[in-house]
Amino acid sequence: MSGWGGGYVTDVTYLAQHYPEQSPHMLAAACVVSGVDPGFTGEAPGLHYLELGCGRGMNALVVAAGNPRWRVTAIDFTPAAIAEGRRTAAAAGLENITFIEADLAGFAETVEARALPEADFVSMHGVWSWVPVAVRAGIVRLLAAKLRAGGVVHVSYNVLPGLQGALGMQRLIRAAGGALAQRSDRQVLAGRQVVMDLVAAEALHLRTPVVTELLRHLEKAPVEYLAHEFMNATWAPCFQADVAEALADAKLELVASAKLPENFLGLMLAPAQIAVLERFDDPRLRELVKDICVDRALRHDVYVRGPQRLDRAVQDSLLRGMTLALTVLPGNFAYQIEMPAGRGRGAGLRAAPGRRIDDPAGPDRQQRQPGGAGRHAGRHRAGGVAALAGRGALGRRDAAERGAGAAGGAAGRAEPHHGGGERADGWRAGVPGGGVVPVGTHRRGRRRAGPGSVGA
Repeated sequence: MSGWGGGYVTDVTYLAQHYPEQSPHMLAAACVVSGVDPGFTGEAPGLHYLELGCGRGMNALVVAAGNPRWRVTAIDFTPAAIAEGRRTAAAAGLENITFIEADLAGFAETVEARALPEADFVSMHGVWSWVPVAVRAGIVRLLAAKLRAGGVVHVSYNVLPGLQGALGMQRLIRAAGGALAQRSDRQVLAGRQVVMDLVAAEALHLRTPVVTELLRHLEKAPVEYLAHEFMNATWAPCFQADVAEALADAKLELVASAKLPENFLGLMLAPAQIAVLERFDDPRLRELVKDICVDRALRHDVYVRGPQRLDRAVQDSLLRGMTLALTVLPGNFAYQIEMPAGRGRGAGLRAAPGRRIDDPAGPDRQQRQPGGAGRHAGRHRAGGVAALAGRGALGRRDAAERGAGAAGGAAGRAEPHHGGGERADGWRAGVPGGGVVPVGTHRRGRRRAGPGSVGA
């Protein structure tokens, strides 16, 4: 591990991945589902997307390629990652993306930061609960200075109490690995083996459900992920209320989850749990009750600086006009949804290629992308997918329920189950809504999705 990293892993490059939760279209959809105006349409030119802790830049590159009229800025303090991002952008001919090497602890006060335009969307995945307090404070100052009024922020972080059972395991992996090897990738493998040996020896505090589930994923996770997840000196899961309090200094308010089905209480909690939650008006306390009740180790929160609430009729119109696209072949798409409240199954509704879900007999009026998922799956209106949720556990067909259909892609009959969702390691099992992405909105008959914006 390099000395200049300040305890952060720098000798092993992180994975190059794009996460749907970072998509500006997904963030806009989360806002609409939750009744908040994202101030965004796919055709709007000149929007600025800012990614903090971009790593090798794959997500930022996808956003830039899918939204050529936007400006994308990607920041990371690892020079090798920034160099790779710049090289990839040049090879792809992307001229609307800028990579900046900077330490976020002090970047907000630099000339380079002051020269940046206001950001419309900011995303930071895998940053907040892995970096020192000074870096978090610098991020808040940058958001306060550079996020526009009404701007949207996505932040993911390891959450408590979901990961409290893994605190000892992470400490052991890091300490034992550091004593047995030099490079971070070798350290984490050595530390993992110590944990596995102690599990076999029936160590009491390694027999918790959280540790058992994590270890199952650790066996197949790439070593690059393991090193960055467990070998950072400042690995620190957070309570949501503490994150919200920090971001309040940038005048940010929590409005939604970027994992769309999580915005519906009926899919997250049992009726008795909802009854307890409804005793409270404080949003932070309500989120704590949720986190106490569900098996969730990673949150994908959406904050807005000065949220503007949507009238129900406007929200309903936006939801009905939202366009969805499969990112997998129709035959590989699972028409069911796994949520803490149960398992939902689609009620026999299927979309054939070239057909609109909400108009099975009519032609698909949306242009499909040549090649890739668009070629096989097409695009469909969210209003039709919403029918999959109309017979769900909530039993309501209001705008919010239609949004649940768009979010989940399927939610028919509910039946109890245990677990589900995304673990802290990012490897997914039963991810709600997997294979569906929002690609734009329709308003008064006009298509608002930007060209090539699928999944970006």
